[in-house]
Amino acid sequence: MKEKLKSTFVELKEYPTAVFGLLVIFMLILLAFYSVFTIPYSEAIRMWRGDPGTWDRAPRYARPAWLNLMPGINLPETITIGSDSEKAEKTVTSVGDEISEVRIALPFTFDYDAFPPELSVFIRASYRQRRPWARISWHTPDGREVEIADRSLRSGEWLRLSQDEGLRGELWGNPAHVGLFMVPLSRAPEIQKGKYKLLLEGYLLEEDAELDVELVVYGRVHGAAGTDHRRRSLAVALMWGTPIALAFAFLAAVGSTITTMFIAAAGVWFGGLIDAAVQRITEVNMILPALPIMIMIGTLYSRSIWVMLAVVIILGLFSAGIKTYRAVFLQVKESAYIEAATAYGAGNFRILTRYMIPKVLPMLVPQFVVLIPSFVFLEATLAVLGLGDPLLPTWGKVLNDAHQQDALLNGHYYWVLMPAVLLILTGFGFAMVGFALDRIFNPRLRS
Repeated sequence: MKEKLKSTFVELKEYPTAVFGLLVIFMLILLAFYSVFTIPYSEAIRMWRGDPGTWDRAPRYARPAWLNLMPGINLPETITIGSDSEKAEKTVTSVGDEISEVRIALPFTFDYDAFPPELSVFIRASYRQRRPWARISWHTPDGREVEIADRSLRSGEWLRLSQDEGLRGELWGNPAHVGLFMVPLSRAPEIQKGKYKLLLEGYLLEEDAELDVELVVYGRVHGAAGTDHRRRSLAVALMWGTPIALAFAFLAAVGSTITTMFIAAAGVWFGGLIDAAVQRITEVNMILPALPIMIMIGTLYSRSIWVMLAVVIILGLFSAGIKTYRAVFLQVKESAYIEAATAYGAGNFRILTRYMIPKVLPMLVPQFVVLIPSFVFLEATLAVLGLGDPLLPTWGKVLNDAHQQDALLNGHYYWVLMPAVLLILTGFGFAMVGFALDRIFNPRLRS
């Protein structure tokens, strides 16, 4: 077996497409292991569900951050600065019995060529009964000061400045994420680049009270793969979709090919009613529409990926491959070494596993490799149709969400292109390796 594998890899090197396909498969496997070890399963599910507080600091519909590497593109990236960051300036001064004056300055530089899509301030106040009071102001590079809030603060507040209609009135009818960054009174909003500052000045009315503030200037680019309509990072789904797709496809391919081959071999060897029953079941199964059956099960019973995997394997047990394997096994059964094995008293199981099936394994390997991308596409198809596992982040789920949110119509091409490219690369990689293996193992295709 070792020598056979070595010679197979030596022959694969003669096919450049197969080498490229192996590199693609290796990169996919590497990404799958990296995803599993860096993002635990429970954490990936929590992040993809978008639990409160998970993606509050991420923008909606942001493009991938690597777009800024292209010439002439300088879109704003997300800027997050809190009172506990190194750039922040926080001072707390006692001014009386249980009363302290707090001053927090959050300076940052904005030098991008577009306005941010949103602007928010997160406030965390710790107190027993008496709420802290604070005044929050915005300072621009040209020395202007705009008051944002002046009131008592609750324990946790999210000031969505972009939706503040009162603030819009002070900014010449522009939303905060435009008016606070524009040159004053410019006809067409013009970006004012430079150093900005958010300033909080207030009082803590209890001895052990605390007050922290965090400013988030949302970007138009974010992360390695961008974000969707729920502020979720698409990188999570693209990364975790890799091990899910490969595991689903591998298990489905193993269950439907090896079992099918064993059933075909048993039918040929035992013959009679067993062979006839196998052939009749196969013929009935061949006319059953697999996809509508899976749609029905997903709609009426369960959309769990494991239920779908079980259905795929069951429907693949008596697939059309049994007919092909049966034709080959009929020839193998008449071989002299089978007759010799029977003569010295070899059992049925030994004949099937040691003498018949190994002769057909070279046919199985290319078919097995080519089947894997077909099951990857099947899992993605089910998800695109809305029948994917609702908990798992997969490539098909990303495409389904993009379709529901009209991503292409709204210009969010990255949302569709990245999972589509991964699906195409997966299919291309396994197909190129499978075609090369078919030429190696099939003597009729050798040049």
